[in-house]
Amino acid sequence: MTQQLWAPSAQRIENTLLTRFMNSVGSQQQTTFNDYDELWQWSVDEPEAFWRALWSFCDVTGNCAGDVLRNKNDLFNCQFFPDSELNYAENLLQGVQSDPVIIFRHESGTRREITRQQLCAQVSLLQQALKELGVEPGDRVAGYLPNIAETVVAMLATTSLGAVWSSCSPDFGINGLKDRFGQIEPKILFTTDGYTYNGKQFNSLPAMAELSEVLSSVRKTVVIPFNSENPAIDSLGTKGILLADLCSAYKAQPLEFTAVNFRDPLFILFSSGTTGLPKCFVHSVGGTLLHHLKEHQLQCDIKPQDRLLYFTTCGWAMWNWQVSALASGATLVLYEGSPFFPDAYCLPDIVAAEQVTHFGTSAKYIDSCAKQHIKPNESRDFSALRTVFSTGSPLSADGFRYIYDAWKEEVCLSSISGGTDVIGCFVGGNPIGPVYAGQCQKRHLGMDCRVFDSDGNSLIGEPGELVCLSPHPAMPLGFLNDPDRQRYFNEYFAKFENTWCHSDWVELTPEGGMIFYGRSDATLNPGGVRIGTAEIYRQMENINEIFDSVVIGQNWDNDVRVVLFVKLKEGFELSEELVKRIKNEIRQNATPRHVPAKIIAVPDIPRTHSGKITELAVRDVVHGRPVKNVESLANPESLRFYQNLADLEV
Repeated sequence: MTQQLWAPSAQRIENTLLTRFMNSVGSQQQTTFNDYDELWQWSVDEPEAFWRALWSFCDVTGNCAGDVLRNKNDLFNCQFFPDSELNYAENLLQGVQSDPVIIFRHESGTRREITRQQLCAQVSLLQQALKELGVEPGDRVAGYLPNIAETVVAMLATTSLGAVWSSCSPDFGINGLKDRFGQIEPKILFTTDGYTYNGKQFNSLPAMAELSEVLSSVRKTVVIPFNSENPAIDSLGTKGILLADLCSAYKAQPLEFTAVNFRDPLFILFSSGTTGLPKCFVHSVGGTLLHHLKEHQLQCDIKPQDRLLYFTTCGWAMWNWQVSALASGATLVLYEGSPFFPDAYCLPDIVAAEQVTHFGTSAKYIDSCAKQHIKPNESRDFSALRTVFSTGSPLSADGFRYIYDAWKEEVCLSSISGGTDVIGCFVGGNPIGPVYAGQCQKRHLGMDCRVFDSDGNSLIGEPGELVCLSPHPAMPLGFLNDPDRQRYFNEYFAKFENTWCHSDWVELTPEGGMIFYGRSDATLNPGGVRIGTAEIYRQMENINEIFDSVVIGQNWDNDVRVVLFVKLKEGFELSEELVKRIKNEIRQNATPRHVPAKIIAVPDIPRTHSGKITELAVRDVVHGRPVKNVESLANPESLRFYQNLADLEV
């Protein structure tokens, strides 16, 4: 039964940017949009009108010239604003309307504010230094960095010159860095001397020394002091230089911005790489900016003076997503460290203390808080908080209810979903509509998302493949080192004609929302019936003894059987009684086909650096196949627990 958990008041609806946009384009189109669904339909029926109206409404700085959309009937070859020019960094820095513009918080308790004037001055110094080092439009600059203010400065200085930014979080090992930065061949590397996580310090310089040695493209490795005030960088040789020394010869001056084509590259993001060498997604300057402006202002209602805290690392697309909020006038609240250090109230304390209006995190974090019975609304002031975002994996209905029970009743909980592939979302928030338990609120404007069966027929109320039929500027330019774009075509366009297939297993609901069941390429198929893994994970929320779990399909006896691995809370064991209770919970709340043939206790569940469960890696280990890129995992040592299990031989 569908449960409505929240709905906005009439006053809240009236004050949203979405309502303002709806009224504005309604007047221009000489029509009236009565609700979100009518606006959405217009946005996918008239893409040229919608995206042009968005450019104007968001006051994009740039030269909007010529066509809005070419080849609109050819999704693979369509081009947005092919004659227009702009600069990404210019839009972010001109959008800033708040002071402080960045608030940095560290797990140690350190707090630092950056004003608009300070941010522009720091970008100016680094812009001049990079220009002197020969950084030009199209060059690549890479960061091996924590989520700190200097990372934002480095990205803005890079993109102000029309160059391309790419980053990884500092918990990546050397092989993971080679697999990623080795493909993009950066001209400049940024790093800190190290980072701190869960109270422990880690040294980043050995990996940087090895990487800068093997990458002949690197001219300088720029070190930002973080763990120590004056780190020793001798191991980096002549390429190494401290940030302060690099910028010492320059004085802050008015920023200059290099205008580039709307379709020129801006960011290179990496796939998780659990099934091979990571794919390098090349995202465009204009496509990224315009897509993020739409999401922030219309889907998330981010306004000037709002404060956005998204718990993320620099190796996740949500880092790029959060930084773009500067273009909507928001203050960034950056957090670096463990979300549970020194205790589980770490992030709730920051949300309250900094008067955060928009807080984003992973479904895994919400689930962990629920399992630890964290109830911040009993003692923390969330009066400023208007919106909570969840992404990374499907948020269960219980996860939805937990937020309203333990965080805040009057809040828009937006479960958002898209991916690194589109540097944003297909579905997610609707600030003028209700929230239903377990559902992403709506398909995003300009995104004609449907659910297809295997024959390409549209479904409502039944699980199927998530597809997108409309052109949208967030589609990547393609993969790096894929000159004929064949790999890119095969990944997204080969399954259905003229249709983006996202490989998510989802259901479009009668309310117009969407329920996610997991990746379709990890979908279970016992007896030929497709089952989304999230349907099983939801039931694990109800088992108090289980801390985490991963489920796969094991090839067995000319069929597939469901195998559930569970990580138990401390002090519990997988008894026969618990196994029986798990199976009953799944049978009663899902179907008999969901019930695992095997339930096995393991010490740990492998996850990527962005916190996603790696079902495919577990499946490969169970079947004796090599995992092609263990460097994508935050805890690769956990894979050994799944090797040669006697329980899986019978």
